Amino acid sequence: MATVRDTAYDLLRDLGLTTVFGNPGSTEEPFLRDFPADFQYVHALQEATAVSMADGYAQATGRPAHVNLHTAPGTGNGMGNLVTAWHNKTPLIVTAGQQNREMLLIEPRLASRRAAELVQPYVKWSYEPVRAQDIPAALMRAYATATQPPAGPVFLSLPMDDWDRPADPPPQVRTVATRFAPDPARLRDFAAVLAASRAPALVLGAAVDRAQAWPAAVGLAERLAAPVWAAPAPERAVFPEDHPHFRGVLPYAIGPLADALRGHDTVLVIGAPVFRYYPHVPGDYLPAGARLLHVTDDPDESARAPVGDSLLGDAGLALDALRELVPPADRPPPAPRPAPEPPEAADPPAPDALFAALAAHWPADGVLVQESPSNLSALRRRLRITRPASYFTMASGGLGFGLPAAIGVALAERDTGRRRPVVAVIGDGSLHYSVQALWTAARLGLPLPVVVPVNQQYAILKAFADLKHTPGVPALDLPGLDVAAVARGYGCAATVVDDLDRLGEALDAALAADRPTVLPVPISTDVPQLL
Repeated sequence: MATVRDTAYDLLRDLGLTTVFGNPGSTEEPFLRDFPADFQYVHALQEATAVSMADGYAQATGRPAHVNLHTAPGTGNGMGNLVTAWHNKTPLIVTAGQQNREMLLIEPRLASRRAAELVQPYVKWSYEPVRAQDIPAALMRAYATATQPPAGPVFLSLPMDDWDRPADPPPQVRTVATRFAPDPARLRDFAAVLAASRAPALVLGAAVDRAQAWPAAVGLAERLAAPVWAAPAPERAVFPEDHPHFRGVLPYAIGPLADALRGHDTVLVIGAPVFRYYPHVPGDYLPAGARLLHVTDDPDESARAPVGDSLLGDAGLALDALRELVPPADRPPPAPRPAPEPPEAADPPAPDALFAALAAHWPADGVLVQESPSNLSALRRRLRITRPASYFTMASGGLGFGLPAAIGVALAERDTGRRRPVVAVIGDGSLHYSVQALWTAARLGLPLPVVVPVNQQYAILKAFADLKHTPGVPALDLPGLDVAAVARGYGCAATVVDDLDRLGEALDAALAADRPTVLPVPISTDVPQLL
């Protein structure tokens, strides 16, 4: 008779969940014993790293990923990056071991008290099966829940003595819809508003990239002769950034954002919240006289928007429909935004100089994964993303996502056979939130360059301190970190790039290597302006 474990592994195969990200613990060993040869176990040294590797892998493959955590402590370790997966709307199947059922009443060591509640509210569904035989069906429900819009992580707590129990008949493998079309009547209303608008503007979010809808976005923008902004703090690139209609990323504060949209009477937001704000800079949500139209696949996102009329639906399907419904505008297209001035020479170089050099040597079809908050404006100003699915970062604002996510993306590129080059840009502060991820990248033999702008400080926090007038905050400097030595200790190559003329050569060598290469680049310690 088949066991619960046999049936669960067969279901995972049928669902394509044969890559497991985790750090094995005692409560997971009954599930992992005699690990099948057709499965791949991606070994992380810490659970937060495992979660973000899976997040990057899922986003790059376009399919859910499976993360296996160690009961309550391991789930707790992974929570920060689970929050990011929630905000990224990444479909993750998160399983965690639980103590033996026969001991749960007395709460033994490593029991997870109220396990299904531990991860809330940052999962779509969490559950500890009542019977061992319910595990396969719970996995099927978890998969269906994670993938349906809005996608996101789910969680199952699985007692360690369940796996050898006799199984019920296996659950039916089901398919579910991952996109839904907007209401046609309300869509026509939106189209009529846009057609009558004097000066419409488009604001696009990550859902446009997830829906593979860049062509539809370009088509609608050109039909409306409208400028296009990325919504504040986007976790993915949303539009070809070399297109003459593209204006950049909106500021993520209330007053400055409204100022950026001044002069527009209609603002169409598709696939993004309205809006991500931080810090608090008061002002009007919109310019005087402007109307906002909001298209999202997330009812919660629609409900919490402070302004605007909403329409529920898939970003790509909505863009396609609006492109057909809206007549061509008779106004001239917007003028292209000016190119930034060449960066000034300095020693050490400013972030703009570093990223201008990186852009000059950017690999064809490259994918950027970044977590360098203080340098983000300079990076986005100098390195323009021109292809879909080519930019990933965290939607949550929490650090520790970028490095392991880059490893997940690079692994996905190898596993899918696309083999697009992946480059990570990780600040020297951010790097140490998940630095142990380097070991996994080295073990996997991934040719991943990790460019580390080194300013020996939490410059983003100094920028916040300047904005909010909070002098004297302690612990904002990071002296004495030898990034290259740490990287070599984890099995990576490392080259300090103290001359930007050598960056191209170092980048090319890293992309051709058989392991990750960390490239620390000393940069100016000047504190950037936040807004």
